[in-house]
Amino acid sequence: MALRKIIIALALIPMFCMAQHNEKILSFPLSDVMLLDSPFKEAQMTDMKYMLEMDMDRLLAPFLFEAGLPLKAEAYGEWESTGLNGHIGGHYLSALAMMYASTGDLRMKKRLDYMIIELKRAQDKHGDGYLAGVPNGRKTWQEIAEGTIKTQPMNLNGQWVPFYNMHKTYAGLRDAYLFAENNDAKEMLVKLTDWAYNLVEGLSDYQLQKMLKTEHGGLNEIFADVAMLTDNKKYLKLAKRFSHRQILDNLILEQDSLTGMHSNTQIPKIIGFKKIATMEQNSSWATGAAFFWNNMTKKRSVAFGGNSVYEHLNPINDFSKMLTADQGPETCNTYNMLKLTKELFLTNPERKYIDYYERALYNHILSSQNPEKGGFVYFTPIRPGHYRVYSKPHTSFWCCVGSGLENHTKYGEMIYAHSKNDLYVNLFIPSKLKWKEREIELVQQTGFPDAENTTLTINTKKEQSFALLLRHPSWVKKGALKVLVNGKKIKTTSISKGYIKISRVWENGDEIAIQLPMRTTVEQLPDGKDYYAFMHGPILLAAKTDTTKMKGLFAEGGHLAQVASDEKFPIDDMPAIESLPKKLVQKVKLLPGKSLTFSVKNLSGNKYNNLKLIPFFRLHESRYIMYWKVKNPE
Repeated sequence: MALRKIIIALALIPMFCMAQHNEKILSFPLSDVMLLDSPFKEAQMTDMKYMLEMDMDRLLAPFLFEAGLPLKAEAYGEWESTGLNGHIGGHYLSALAMMYASTGDLRMKKRLDYMIIELKRAQDKHGDGYLAGVPNGRKTWQEIAEGTIKTQPMNLNGQWVPFYNMHKTYAGLRDAYLFAENNDAKEMLVKLTDWAYNLVEGLSDYQLQKMLKTEHGGLNEIFADVAMLTDNKKYLKLAKRFSHRQILDNLILEQDSLTGMHSNTQIPKIIGFKKIATMEQNSSWATGAAFFWNNMTKKRSVAFGGNSVYEHLNPINDFSKMLTADQGPETCNTYNMLKLTKELFLTNPERKYIDYYERALYNHILSSQNPEKGGFVYFTPIRPGHYRVYSKPHTSFWCCVGSGLENHTKYGEMIYAHSKNDLYVNLFIPSKLKWKEREIELVQQTGFPDAENTTLTINTKKEQSFALLLRHPSWVKKGALKVLVNGKKIKTTSISKGYIKISRVWENGDEIAIQLPMRTTVEQLPDGKDYYAFMHGPILLAAKTDTTKMKGLFAEGGHLAQVASDEKFPIDDMPAIESLPKKLVQKVKLLPGKSLTFSVKNLSGNKYNNLKLIPFFRLHESRYIMYWKVKNPE
């Protein structure tokens, strides 16, 4: 099956109609969108370098060991040897597949094929489709098959989240097939799904739901994908059985019972709910997924798009713990929120989804990798004056390393989308799109966000009629966005979903210039406390304070090495801004001749009285302030 058809299948289009939108909306395959020079392209290359430094045989060791095969190298340490053995190997497969699709780099394909060969040896040795690095997993699964189920949020029958661990293997096999056309990976995926089907076939729904109280990743999403790839509805039944009703039922009723829950346990479940809803045209499940997204993005997220403190969801009316903690929002959460956002957009292409996607992409995902040295961030504290910690290739194997490996491979996935006759321009990222069905190439050139404009050039061998839909970002003042086609200004009427629609016959060389004037705004902490963040357009601004006392800045391994555990500077010693909230935006001023650099006026104290605001994604290896205490001078 051609890669293009496979990716379309992933979007669940051929078998199932969209329930919320009259026309099918598709994202483009990663192989059809090439990044041009930008911070995103640089991040992609930095990620690739990190991937190439990792040792595949060490990642494979847990799988070979559990299959009783000789090891080619010693397993990595840390989480890879203390219970989550093998989870990074699954993420690594996904990252290799998507990096290959995005760049065409044959080193990625060669590594992926080697991983699949070795994993197939392990699966074949097991003989029943099983494949995992879960330590002594056979004993655990035998107990479960017999109905002995002992659950805690992070523990199932004495094992550290074994289904969560296996979800990464499932996803890696799926992605190796979908993005790199490895047919062995598909066969292995189906065998592994059959193993799960047989494992739980004798369990009652009550027993299975009890089991799902332990974190299990997005297995319902994976099983739905297998149903689509095989056209076998028994796997869709399995996906529904693996859907956690305790969470789903409240969401269907549009009730928020999330406070205190482990954030990244819940988000993958919702992705699965949404995928199943799309496949079945199930409006109640779709409503639940949309309610969750709205609740998370409007009430539970901070300015850079992240959520959670100490990995858990705080009360919506009290962000005080997040404000003081050294363990702020977890990168994995946003990784999964972007996956959910994509699913929602493709069935209901509203601007709000891409507005959030853009905010989280620039301010959390892009900022979560050290741009020069590489290394991924687990926690991003909002505590004023604190810092972040970066991973290292051979010492750090946290969950956010796994999702981090993937994050920077797939920046091209949502820049554009299309239906049969419409082309959506969602994000302003330098890139080259090949719309193969229409034999059209679109080139986007921009210096955004440093430049407040972008230019699209259409290359086509023949004149073609289609509609170009340009996102009118919410951060552009109404009426300020301007569009010129071949140098002539056109009337820009935003359609109801926040896109400007230009329908015409397009010719080779047609050029669309879009002016995107950005405003500086302030955002209060969601619970109403007197802490505010500055945004310029979609870009979060923050200030470097100092670089002292940042122990473990690059993690050397060990328990909780992902936490910025050095001294917490007193928050009261951090500068505040004296201003009325309504006049706060007037306290920052763009410095002439300096790109996206702002001065801040009316700072209290003397220690930090000359701070500059810069994009948070450019702020690294430093303590910082993103949320400012605002004192009313009256």
